[in-house]
Amino acid sequence: MTAACPACSAMPPPEDMAATPDLQFSLPTIHCAACIGKIERGLAKLPGIGDARVNLSMKRLSVSGAASAETIQNALQDLGFEAYPLDMAALDTATDRSGRDLMLRMAVAGFAMMNVMLLSVAVWSGAAGATRDLFHLISAAITIPVIAYSGQPFFRSALSALRVRALNMDVPISLAIILATGMSTFESLNGGRHAYFEAALSLTFFLLIGRYLDHRTRRAARSAAKELSSLEVHTARRLAGEVAEPVPTRDLRVGDRVLVATGERVPVDGDLLSGTAMLDRSFLTGESAAVDVAGGATLQAGEINLGAPIQVRATAVGEDTTLRQVAALVETAERGRNSYTALADRAAQIYAPAVHLLALFALLGWWAFDGDFRHALNVAIAVLIITCPCALGLAVPAVTTAAVSRLYSASVLVKHATALERLAEVDHIVFDKTGTLTLPSVAVPDALTKTKRGVCRALAQASHHPLSRALALELDGVTPAWLTEIEEEPGKGVRAIWRGKRVALGRADWLGAEFAGLGLRIGEGDPVALPTTEILRSGVSEALAHLNLPAEIVTGDSEAPAMALADQLGLPVTFGADPTAKRVRLETLKAEGHRVLMVGDGLNDTLALAEAHASVAPSSALDASRNAADAVLLGDSLADLPHILSVARATVKLSKQNFAIAALYNAIAVPIALAGFATPLAAALAMSASITVLLNSHRMRFVK
Repeated sequence: MTAACPACSAMPPPEDMAATPDLQFSLPTIHCAACIGKIERGLAKLPGIGDARVNLSMKRLSVSGAASAETIQNALQDLGFEAYPLDMAALDTATDRSGRDLMLRMAVAGFAMMNVMLLSVAVWSGAAGATRDLFHLISAAITIPVIAYSGQPFFRSALSALRVRALNMDVPISLAIILATGMSTFESLNGGRHAYFEAALSLTFFLLIGRYLDHRTRRAARSAAKELSSLEVHTARRLAGEVAEPVPTRDLRVGDRVLVATGERVPVDGDLLSGTAMLDRSFLTGESAAVDVAGGATLQAGEINLGAPIQVRATAVGEDTTLRQVAALVETAERGRNSYTALADRAAQIYAPAVHLLALFALLGWWAFDGDFRHALNVAIAVLIITCPCALGLAVPAVTTAAVSRLYSASVLVKHATALERLAEVDHIVFDKTGTLTLPSVAVPDALTKTKRGVCRALAQASHHPLSRALALELDGVTPAWLTEIEEEPGKGVRAIWRGKRVALGRADWLGAEFAGLGLRIGEGDPVALPTTEILRSGVSEALAHLNLPAEIVTGDSEAPAMALADQLGLPVTFGADPTAKRVRLETLKAEGHRVLMVGDGLNDTLALAEAHASVAPSSALDASRNAADAVLLGDSLADLPHILSVARATVKLSKQNFAIAALYNAIAVPIALAGFATPLAAALAMSASITVLLNSHRMRFVK
């Protein structure tokens, strides 16, 4: 069942619970603040509930107390919400310690940089002798411990690369910071004129800004494979004779008989022993309509039993179930996506060896020229500092963060660090159908009176069926009637008492009607037909008109509705596609040289979303699908899809411009450094190139 959502609005979600909750549930059907209030107030009345908090953005419920998962799940279903227990051991719920650590290191480096620059101003202004040496020693006392603390992210990364005999951008960065600090300390202790303390701190501070911006985009990504695993059934009822005993699902063996209650997910792959069953197979097909199967049919883990309790004989358990295999495929696809070489990494492959060779050339050249190793080392350090690693380190993170903010203001959430770069490269689009391009719709006859409409809405909002939710939205603005004794028969309909009369909303055959589809019965009157159709999701036509890319539909739906939509939109279609078939289609397109954008919403789309070169999901998608996608449309419309691609292309363009700015600066500054004219003041001024990169990144706000 689903609560009414007349007050849907962009309400901020409640803060996560401070303490670790005892239980967590996925709530895929919640939509608004009204849903949150109904759940939290309803659960507060249950004995054994310590605290219940709903996170709307994650569609997740956290519960603490002594109440069992089954009790809470039943209570949620009585309140009108689908609820699925989550295995928190399978989810990453850790706080963002890495982000806080980077922020603290950045703050320390920034504070130290400002203080050392104040001391350096006196030196740059002409302080000499004992005054200069004193200021240098004070700067050393500030800089050395700060560099040892704030520079650790770069030092650890560089050390990891060197251990495998590789170079990354952190190697020259670490070398520049360590050599600048070490040589400056040596110069300070020996009365030298130049010290690079402020340059070393500036370098560390600006690079930590870039590292933190990069972390912020990476933090948004959560594993879809883990989310899929968390939806597994972790307790099953194994039959010993006629007695059902609760056992951990991991203890089930092939051949065991399992009892699956109404509303529960099937815990194993197996054969149906009961005469008939009604199942929700959206996990495989993406279609929410119930499926009737006969005894002997093959069932798969993850399907939901909508009818009477059934018995299943296990044929595959544990890692061999369909759900686990799909989760494993998704994890493999995610690893493939994570192996994508980002623009910044490609730049680092050129930058790191080039800078080392330049510094080595400066050291050997000046040592051979004047025989003064101390002077030659100073020049080499100046080359390392002045080659502008700050601008390179900020080039991509600064633009990416500006782009993510730009898209978020347009109700698009970007979730993966390299998402925008991959979105900019797509040249072909694959759409899922149901829930992505189309939404269910129910027509309300004009002859239905206002009073009967109120009864209809009250029944509709008391059911969790997708058609009931669509009907409730169709009747938005109608005051629901007051009903009592509300009872739902899963897969068939919902009945209640209104003013002493029995009223019902559901399948026509269940109501005893002669027509097919959905109907409403009030009292002893004839059932009223409520025609059901599919309508285009808002913004589909606008999106297709402005995308200017070849597109197609790949759906698990049957031939007739799939072909009807394909003809309406003028797109080719593949119908009857399960998750594996969708993956095969993407692999075929990839083999043809295409970089595919997948747009989907269901559990059956999770593998395709993870496998595609880039992917987008609507906000109505299930958790696993949203987490597999690179970007999530927070609104109900697909009209923003072309805007996402425009911003993605602008991101790559501005990132390349930032690299060009750094290259132009280096073309001017490097010869000066190699000639030995790069003083500490010049090295500090070199950080101004970083400001230029940041300003160029702000041009993202003007992208249409």
